[in-house]
Amino acid sequence: MSEQVKQVTGQMKDHVNMTAFISLLIGGVAIGTSPIFMRYADVTPTSSAFWRLALSIPLLVIWQIYDIRKNGGAATPGLNFKDIKPIIIVGFFFAVDLTMWHWSVQLTTVANATLLANTAAVFTALGGFLFFGERFSRTFVFGMTLALLGAMSLMGSSFELNPDHLIGDFIGLTTAFAYAAYMIASAQARKRFSTVSIVLGMAVFGSIFLLPIALIETGNFMPATIMGWWPLLALSWFTHVVGQSLIVYALAHLPAAFGSVSLLIQPMVAAILAWILFAEVLGIYHFFGAVLIIAGILVCRRGVRK
Repeated sequence: MSEQVKQVTGQMKDHVNMTAFISLLIGGVAIGTSPIFMRYADVTPTSSAFWRLALSIPLLVIWQIYDIRKNGGAATPGLNFKDIKPIIIVGFFFAVDLTMWHWSVQLTTVANATLLANTAAVFTALGGFLFFGERFSRTFVFGMTLALLGAMSLMGSSFELNPDHLIGDFIGLTTAFAYAAYMIASAQARKRFSTVSIVLGMAVFGSIFLLPIALIETGNFMPATIMGWWPLLALSWFTHVVGQSLIVYALAHLPAAFGSVSLLIQPMVAAILAWILFAEVLGIYHFFGAVLIIAGILVCRRGVRK
C-alpha cells in the first residue's frame, strides 16, 4: 500500500511540476511582449515601467480580495513590516531591474543590454548555490550553457564591444544582478505567500520606488491622448498581471535558477514579434539561437534537482 501511495504522490508531483513548467513558459512569452508595447507607448521608459505596475493594482486588489474570501487569507501577509518585508524586497529588486534595463538601453546598444541582462540565469544559479544550498547537475549546467549561447546567437552581429558603451554595459550587467535577486527573492517569498499577494506587493512597492525616477525623467510621464493608454494597459494587464503571475506561481514548484534559464525565451519571443510587427529582419543566426534556447531549456529541465 505504501508503495502505491509513493507512486501516486510521485505522479502528482510530476503533474504539478509539468503544470509549473508550462506556466513558466507561458509567463515568459507574456513578458517577452514588453519591448513591443514599450515601443508603442508615448511616455518615457521609466514612466512606462511605472504605469506597467501602477495600472495592474486595481485588478490585483480584486484578485486578492477573492483569494482572501476563498482561502481565508492563510497565505496573505499581515500589514506589519516583518510580514511584508519579503514582498518589499521583491518589489525593490523588480523596480531596480526595470530601471537599470531602461537606462542600459539608452546608454549602450539594445543588443548589448539584452545579452547582458540575460546573464541573470548565471547569477540566479550562483546565488541559489551560495545562499540557499541549491545544487545543480552537470546536465543542468550544460543546458544553461546551451540556452545562453542561444541568447548570444539571437543578438547576431549586433553585439559589440565599445569603450563608449562601458557605462551602459555595466548598467546592463547590474540589470542581470537585480533580475537574479528578484527571481531568488520571489522564489523564497512564494514559500510563504500566495501568488497574488506577491504580484500585488511587487506592483505596489515597485511603483513607489519607480515614481520619483519617472517624474524627474525628461519626456512624457503620461500619454498625450486616450489612445496612448492602450499600450500601457496591455503592458500592465497582459505582460505584468498574466506574465508575472504565472512566473511567480511556477517558482513555488521549480528552482529559481531553472526559472531564470527558462525565461531566456523572452528575447526569442521579442525577436519574432518584431519581425511580424515591425518587419525586422530575421537571419539564420536567429533561428539557430531559438533552437539552442529551446534545447537548453529542455536539457535543464531534465537536470533539475529539487
